[in-house]
Amino acid sequence: MVVLLRGSNPLFSFFIMLFFYLEFYKIILFFTISFKLAIFILYLSYWVSTNNPDVEKLSTYECGFDPYGDARNHFDVRFYLVGLLFLIFDLETIFFLPWSISISFLSNSAFWGMLDFILELIVGFIYVWRIGVLDWE
Repeated sequence: MVVLLRGSNPLFSFFIMLFFYLEFYKIILFFTISFKLAIFILYLSYWVSTNNPDVEKLSTYECGFDPYGDARNHFDVRFYLVGLLFLIFDLETIFFLPWSISISFLSNSAFWGMLDFILELIVGFIYVWRIGVLDWE
């Protein structure tokens, strides 16, 4: 809300608030409708769905097989490391496509900046290889 300034006209404050509501009316309307629609869909999905739990539905499922062993067993950290390294190097190589398409339109500094990026990528890969993250002994 707009606070009345000392000595200001209340009519002026009214027009300020009217301007505020006219500017943000569509956004407020969008959020109001989306919130009400989300609540309605949530209620409707609970009301329409059938809930018949039985032993087969409540049992755990692992790729079509009955689960065996404890789910809290030790898991090798190298799987996580290789997965994270794959994500990092894969996301970095995404930058090669737009660079290779627009290489003739780039400035000299953009060309050398991308070569610096490639060099840093190669140095990172060599470092990961050297410290033995990719070894499975």
